[in-house]
Amino acid sequence: MENNSNQYLGTEPVGRLMRQYAVPCIISLLVGALYNIVDQIFIANASYLGSYGNAANTVVFPLTVVALAIAVMIGDGCCAFVSISLGKGTEKSAKKSVGNAIIMSIISSLFLTAVYLIFQVQIIAMFGGTVNEETFACSREYFFYISLGIPFYMFGQAMNPIIRADGAPRFAMAFTLAGAAANIILDPVFIFIFKWGMMGAAVATVFGQIITAVLSVLYIFHMKVIRPSADDFRINTQICGRTLLLGITSFLSQISLVAAMAAINNMLRKYGSIDTVFSQPQYAQIPMAVVGIVMKFFQIVISVVVGTAAGCIPIVGFNMRAEKRSRVRELFTKLLVSETLVGLIGFILAEFFPNQLISIFGAANESSYYTDFAIKAFRIYLCMIILACINKACFIFLQAMGKAAESTALSMIREVVFGVGFAILLPVFMGLDGVLLSMPVSDILTFIAAAVLICKTYKNLNKEGA
Repeated sequence: MENNSNQYLGTEPVGRLMRQYAVPCIISLLVGALYNIVDQIFIANASYLGSYGNAANTVVFPLTVVALAIAVMIGDGCCAFVSISLGKGTEKSAKKSVGNAIIMSIISSLFLTAVYLIFQVQIIAMFGGTVNEETFACSREYFFYISLGIPFYMFGQAMNPIIRADGAPRFAMAFTLAGAAANIILDPVFIFIFKWGMMGAAVATVFGQIITAVLSVLYIFHMKVIRPSADDFRINTQICGRTLLLGITSFLSQISLVAAMAAINNMLRKYGSIDTVFSQPQYAQIPMAVVGIVMKFFQIVISVVVGTAAGCIPIVGFNMRAEKRSRVRELFTKLLVSETLVGLIGFILAEFFPNQLISIFGAANESSYYTDFAIKAFRIYLCMIILACINKACFIFLQAMGKAAESTALSMIREVVFGVGFAILLPVFMGLDGVLLSMPVSDILTFIAAAVLICKTYKNLNKEGA
């Protein structure tokens, strides 16, 4: 098929294109997020697991994000490469990028699985899993089986944006949805009927990931625009380097989040041990379990934000290369408005309905200390969620425009400099409350820098459009 099949990206109304690409992407990310969230919901409501299982889920969650970071670097980078190549009319390079991305995702996933299995005890301890014996035991069980599914998880996540770049966002959504549906069905069977505990939650997740990966493989053989040939699977270092460079912002935004979560988990363990209530062994896991739940809610909101922005990547890449700057400017405006509204909805839920949110995660089975700390965590940790949404949208849009340096710098400042720095610094003066405040303080300071870049981007687009 000729490469003019994607020319509609430069002619169709921007709003229609945004909905066409963003909605399936949002659903794909939301469904992907449900893998871990659904596990935590069923774990929390199993009386024989409860907050210990919840805390274990929080410990292992950052380790799945490491796998996701590598996968989206390959997938988003390839997606951007393909969009740019098709915009320039170089379909051959686009196909080579897809072939190389597939090989990179397979090799990197196998390597990461090996590292996880060899160093599982040290890795779990690094992310706060030694808060008490029960949490450590649950963490080891869950982590082992999740590690076995890493190759399938990474392949499915890497292929998702590539399938979108091929002009099939609905297929990408359907594949992820099929895997998540399997996970949702199997979780209660394995946890409540078979009584497999943490192993059951993990095995259900891996089954879903296998389904998504298999469907992605089947699609590769029927791609519409960028179906790679056998020769395209030969590693080309130049194409691999360009693909990874274009996806580096996606990688850093995820991997830096892991650094922040590691800092937060360890600070929760450290300062919880000197808290009047949470220093007691039977309550020691509560801060980690609760903050993990708050992060899951934030993940749902941010999935909508990232899905909306990531859905714009093919549109931005094509129109930038086609020199249609006014369309890029219009898209940027619509994106910022949309992300602000998403953040506002998240803010209202977190601030006014924390009791209802925490009840989903088994609060009825826990002590009043669990509920009280959860309400405080939702209201403090997410009080600046609107700014967090705008910041994330800015990161991704700048990446799509080819401004990797600005996007990467902003992402690193938010997640590493502020995210890790304040998570370590503020608890020294404020204890556990300092851990919760690290999120809003980081988002406020990041927004100041993001606002400068937003104004600069508008200025450049206006000038170039003229």
